[in-house]
Amino acid sequence: MLRGLYTAAAGMVTQQRRHDTATQNIANLNTTGYKQVDSVSHAFPEVLIKAMSGGTTTTVGRLNTGVFAEQSISQYLQGDLIESGKSTDFALSTELQMEDPDNAGSYLAFDRSGKYVSPDGEVTYRPQAFFTVQDSEGNNLYTRNGSFTVSPTGEVLSAGGFNVLDANGNPLRLTEPQDSLKVDGQGNLINNATGLPSGARIGISIVNKPQELVRDGNGVFHADDIAAADIRYSAATDNMQVRQGFLENSNVDATQVTVDMNAAYRAYEANQKVIQFYDSSLQKAVNEVGRV
Repeated sequence: MLRGLYTAAAGMVTQQRRHDTATQNIANLNTTGYKQVDSVSHAFPEVLIKAMSGGTTTTVGRLNTGVFAEQSISQYLQGDLIESGKSTDFALSTELQMEDPDNAGSYLAFDRSGKYVSPDGEVTYRPQAFFTVQDSEGNNLYTRNGSFTVSPTGEVLSAGGFNVLDANGNPLRLTEPQDSLKVDGQGNLINNATGLPSGARIGISIVNKPQELVRDGNGVFHADDIAAADIRYSAATDNMQVRQGFLENSNVDATQVTVDMNAAYRAYEANQKVIQFYDSSLQKAVNEVGRV
C-alpha cells in the first residue's frame, strides 16, 4: 500500500515541475529572444518481481515505482520577427543545415521541432546562431535578444549590459562614437561616411550542438564545454541573415503551453486523490481493523 502512496507522491512532484515550466513559458510570451522550455519526464527504473515457492522461482513481471521530471530542454526554433524601427535592434533569421554523415552531399532532414532522429535512434539537433556577448568576468555568453544600445564611448551593449563581441572575439565599438549603428545582412558594420563595410562585424556564433548550452536567465546561455557544444563564428556560407530594425519574438506556442499546463494540473489533482484514498485506507486499517 505504501508503495502506491510513494508513487502518487512522485507523480505530484513531477506534475508540479511540469506546471512550473509551462507557467514560466507563459510568463515569457512577449520576452524578446526567449526560447521555450519543455519538461521531460522519465519513469523510475523498473523492478523485476519474482515469487519463490518450494525452492523454485517464478517470474511474476515488472513493476514501475513512479515517475520523475528528469530535465528541461530548450526549444531553439525560430521566433517571429517583429519590426521595431530602431537602428540598434537586430534579429537573426536562420535556417542552418548540417551534412548527413552517412550520405555525402546531402543534408539532414530536421523535423518541425528542430531535431533529426537517425534509424539507430540517435538524435541530432539543428545548429543555431546566437549573438555573442561577454560579461564583466570575460565569459562568452550567447543570446537571441538583439535589443542593443550604444554607450557614449561607442561600445555596443546588449539588453543585459554585456559587451557585444565582434567576429574576432573583441568588444564591438564604433569607430566614431557619434556615428549611427548600421550593418548589412551579414552583420558587417557600414561606415557612415563612405557607405561601405568598415571591416568590423557583429560576432555571431554558430552552435552546432545547442543542446549543450546552459540557460543563465535574462535571455542568455553559456557553454560549460565549448568543444562539446561545437561553437564557431559564422561564415558567409551559412544560411543566415541579420535583420536590422527587427527583434525576434518569443517562440512559445501559447496554445500548446496552455494545454500542457492544464494537463499537468489535472494529473496533479488525480495523484492527490490517490493519496487521499490511501490515507483513508490507512486510517481504516489503524482505527477499525486494529480494533477488531
